[in-house]
Amino acid sequence: MNAARVAIAQINACVGDLCGNAERVLAAARRAHELGADVLLTPELVLTGYPPEDLLLRPSFVSEQQQQLDELRRELAGLKGLHVVVGHVDGDARGAPAYAFADRSGHHRLYNAASVLCEGRVLGTYRKRELPNYSVFDEQRYFTADGTPLAFEVKGVRFAVAICEDIWFDAVPKAVGQTGAQVLLVPNASPYNTGKQAQRQEVAAECARSSGCAVVYANMVGGQDELVFDGASFALDAQGRPAARLPDFVDCVQAVDVDAQGGVRPVGGQADAAPASVEEQVWNALVLGVRDYLGKNRFPGAIIGLSGGIDSAVVLAIAVDAVGAENVRAVMMPSRYTADISQLDASDMAKRLGVQYDVITIGAMVDAFDGVLAPHFAGMSPDATEENIQARVRGTLLMALSNKTGRLVLTTGNKSEMTTGYCTLYGDMAGGFAVIKDVPKTLVYRLAQWRNQQRAIIPERIITRPPSAELRPDQKDQDSLPPYDILDGIMERYMEDNASAADIVAAGFPEAAVEQVVRLIRINEYKRRQAPPGPRITPRAFGRDWRYPVTNGFRETL
Repeated sequence: MNAARVAIAQINACVGDLCGNAERVLAAARRAHELGADVLLTPELVLTGYPPEDLLLRPSFVSEQQQQLDELRRELAGLKGLHVVVGHVDGDARGAPAYAFADRSGHHRLYNAASVLCEGRVLGTYRKRELPNYSVFDEQRYFTADGTPLAFEVKGVRFAVAICEDIWFDAVPKAVGQTGAQVLLVPNASPYNTGKQAQRQEVAAECARSSGCAVVYANMVGGQDELVFDGASFALDAQGRPAARLPDFVDCVQAVDVDAQGGVRPVGGQADAAPASVEEQVWNALVLGVRDYLGKNRFPGAIIGLSGGIDSAVVLAIAVDAVGAENVRAVMMPSRYTADISQLDASDMAKRLGVQYDVITIGAMVDAFDGVLAPHFAGMSPDATEENIQARVRGTLLMALSNKTGRLVLTTGNKSEMTTGYCTLYGDMAGGFAVIKDVPKTLVYRLAQWRNQQRAIIPERIITRPPSAELRPDQKDQDSLPPYDILDGIMERYMEDNASAADIVAAGFPEAAVEQVVRLIRINEYKRRQAPPGPRITPRAFGRDWRYPVTNGFRETL
């Protein structure tokens, strides 16, 4: 029986690090060669990193990437018999300096491409056909579609290439079938969100069945600004049945044997990685997002305002898991409204994790602000203004520590708060990376409970206490907001699913709560525009795939 060995590389590429990404591919190729592989499959646009965005508008970036591709081709020449599928940007066929958007005049097109390199030669190049232009994707801004089939043969097994979105449409599997291929190689840069792993495998299984090909699917891994790539690569036989699955959120190289009948077998009897729970997946996504944002941007560590509440506790635990306790500093900044138990719990957690812990009392600073403003507030009753001064004093202190040490402030607001504007501009929103900005409050609690099952690092009282901003006497979140299970249900339907307010009420949610949440979403867009980036873990996050106007006269009525 004709058979060949395919190595799958989950590579943590960094956007714009052309030399570093080429080195990562070369290291994966050497490992694949050690495994006896005939083919190495790397992720989509692995040479540039994904998504390169407007770097693609710079001719120097595209030309330097081509130079790296040529150098990589020469470096791979010594790995005899190894066919390396490398994702990269390709220019137009005439060899002119490629420049995006110039195609309006018919010149210098760019393509999302993958080339097969073997023993110093380019055996062929495939250019992506289906360019996603929804959610976090805007490939039609940069690339031209193509999709001309590419096939090559190794040890009697015929391979074809399709890139990511291509397998979601019928035309590509049909075209692949016309090449006589028995195995379809699919480079991907598919970012994580809850439910995405199962969706990918379902699509790939249907592609396998419709094309009659086994499918080998290599996905990128790593954090890139708001996106986190989870790996979770896999191989399916020609009937769409799972044959191998790589781990989540880990860069690695693993091999499978494929045959001319569409069969797939893992090499070395390796166990398939079992899908993790939603809580474990989200936790690992947030940890990887923080680690790569700090590491790839060369921040020496993180600073967190630790309040004794659930949100900052979860962010602190994620930061320590990401970069180590020695690189994390927690700062408690009590005011006259901070409960004693909040200070006790914050200190307890800092000790459990072994992080640097400082206490800076803000009472005198808040009093100074209040005193200066008193003549200007004469005759006006205290309101959220005075509460926000406390948050802004804390933000100023954290940013000062950040400036002095170079460490990045990690903000602690969750998605429920971002939805409703239950956060303070230039206060608790001040910072460089918003770790849980896409995590609903109800999921924050589930994450805390999951992490404590691994090791009890979050004091139980932090999890069980009613949440409070502690900016006025006896304050509770639910004084201003619906219960979080109701709020999060409305938010998911309205913000993530685009359900109408009327449909949400019809689904059983209280009309007053729906009206309140929809109104808060609308009037707080200006705040969200000024929030720092943070990891996307839901199917729709504020940021890249939420583009609502700040100035907006539309009012949805029930």
